[in-house]
Amino acid sequence: MTAEPMAARHSQAPTGKIRRARRHRAELRAAIQGFECALAASPADPAWRHGVAAELARLRIEFRTHVELTEGPDGLYAEVLWDAPRLVHQVYSLGREHEMVCEALDAFAARIDAPPKRLRMWAGDLLRELSRHRQRGADLVYEAYATDIGGEN
Repeated sequence: MTAEPMAARHSQAPTGKIRRARRHRAELRAAIQGFECALAASPADPAWRHGVAAELARLRIEFRTHVELTEGPDGLYAEVLWDAPRLVHQVYSLGREHEMVCEALDAFAARIDAPPKRLRMWAGDLLRELSRHRQRGADLVYEAYATDIGGEN
């Protein structure tokens, strides 16, 4: 990390960690959408539960990758804290959310044999939390660098 003034960093192109986070954000979003689509299919289809389980497995992998890319020793949060130590509380909160979302994903996987109506109810809660978490993560990066991480095109 360079010791350049923060104002200079704000005007530079996004760092490699931010670019990597943008790319992975799109992959995580695709996994979330795949999970939503699998849930929306007809449970009368004998393959419905298998489709939900497969998309859940993909989502769990992508979310764990997200945790590694953000919380790892060379992750995005380390860079944010270096550049904007005032955001330590937000970084800590996002880390706690990672634990809670991972636990919720694991719990959902353990209950995959539940009735479809129940699975959809639990999935709705999970998807809302994922959406809020993604927004808070984007807000953190914006607050640290005045950079929008939301562009997934």
